Amino acid sequence: MTPERFIALVEAYGADRRRWPETDRASAEAFATAHPEVAGPALAEADDLDALLHRSPTPQVSIALRDRVIAAAGAAPRAGRRWANRLGLAFGAGWAAAAAAGVVAGVVLTGHLTADVQADAVLYQASLLGMDDTEVLG
Repeated sequence: MTPERFIALVEAYGADRRRWPETDRASAEAFATAHPEVAGPALAEADDLDALLHRSPTPQVSIALRDRVIAAAGAAPRAGRRWANRLGLAFGAGWAAAAAAGVVAGVVLTGHLTADVQADAVLYQASLLGMDDTEVLG
């Protein structure tokens, strides 16, 4: 454990080691024991902040405010879903337009790109039948 990681843990979770993540708890406690010059001031500052936060009064919320918040929370997803549905329709319309443009481009390009192949095929068939090119091509 590095000093920076230890200080980050203390700043994020406070001085109470029970709030630290279990994966880091043992290494942080070992670091605190091995490096009291770094851990001591950081833990003391976090302990003071924890005490200050515990002394602050707990706000009392009225039943009317609680009911308004719950009602607003129930209505919020519907508005979000309408926006998401509109966004989904826009993406779907864009996808459909792109697919249609791809089909049209494919049909148009296929006709142009295969014209030479078709002409060669006509000439080849004419040569097999013993016809003159002027009879086939006019």
